This record gives sequence, C-alpha cells and structure tokens, in this order.
Amino acid sequence: MKNVTDSFVSLGQWPSAGSFGFNTDILATNLINLSVVLGVLIFFGKGVCASCLDNRKQRILKTIKNSEELREGAIEQLEKARTRLRKVEIEADQFRVNGYSEIEREKLNLIDSTYKTLEQLENYKNETINFEQQKASNQVRQRVFQQALQGALGTLNSCLNSELHLRTISANIGILGAMKQITD
Repeated sequence: MKNVTDSFVSLGQWPSAGSFGFNTDILATNLINLSVVLGVLIFFGKGVCASCLDNRKQRILKTIKNSEELREGAIEQLEKARTRLRKVEIEADQFRVNGYSEIEREKLNLIDSTYKTLEQLENYKNETINFEQQKASNQVRQRVFQQALQGALGTLNSCLNSELHLRTISANIGILGAMKQITD
C-alpha cells in the first residue's frame, strides 16, 4: 500500500521539462494507462454507446407501440366477440321461447285431435251397439215368429183332420183361381 501512495506523491514531483525516462513503478503506470484508455474510450466511445442506446431505446419504444396496437386490436376483437355472444344469446333465448310456445301449440293440437278421435270412437261404438241391438232384436223376433209359426202349424196339424185339410186346400185353390181370372 505504501507503493500506491508513493506513486501518487511521485506524480507531483515530476520534473516539468527536459527529462524523459521510464517509470518502473508498475502500479502507477497501470493507473495512468487505465485512465488514458478510459478517457479515450469515453471520448470516442461516447457516440457509439449513445447510438447503441438510442437504437435500443427505439426498438423498445417500437416494441411497446406494437404491443399497444396488438392490445387495442385484441380489445376490439374481444368487444366484437362479446357483441356476437350477446346476439347469439338473444337468438338462443328467442329460439327457446319460440320452441316452448311451439311445443305448447303442438301439445294442444295433439290433445284436441285425441279428443276428436275419442269422440269419433265413442260414436262408432254407440253405432255398433245400436246395430248389434237391432240385429239381436231382429234375431229374437225371427226366432219368436218361427216358434209361433211352428206352434201354430203344430196346433193346426193336430186340429185338422184329413177332411178339413182337403177342404182348406180346395178353398185356397179356388182363391188362387179367382185371382188368376182377375189378373187376366
């Protein structure tokens, strides 16, 4: 450490002119050389560093500007997407409401057509019942008539003897002959 302070002291003791020599103190010469190199670098490198820093600053500003433009574009796209989403939601609600009302209409139409079909089936049932009742009544009448006719024939056959039977046949033949003359 004593050498460093001695070198600074010896700087102040340099002769002003006439002698030129080598300074053998390594620490003193390195500091002088470093200060000269730094001075030259600062003097000449100041413009280069300033231009590098300006270029870097311009690139950073340009990147920030591009980022801001991209952000604004993204915000615009987001707003457009939100607007489209709102429109789609409104349309979906309309479809939902229309679908529900359409379902209700179809339901009412189905219920009405079912009631009409049931009414028609009830009418057909009643008509079929009436027809079957008439058919059954006719069958009963025919059976009663046949039984009555068979009973009357049985009674006639049992009451008629052969002479009465011949007279009835002769009377009927006479009636048929008279009818024939009238028609001629």
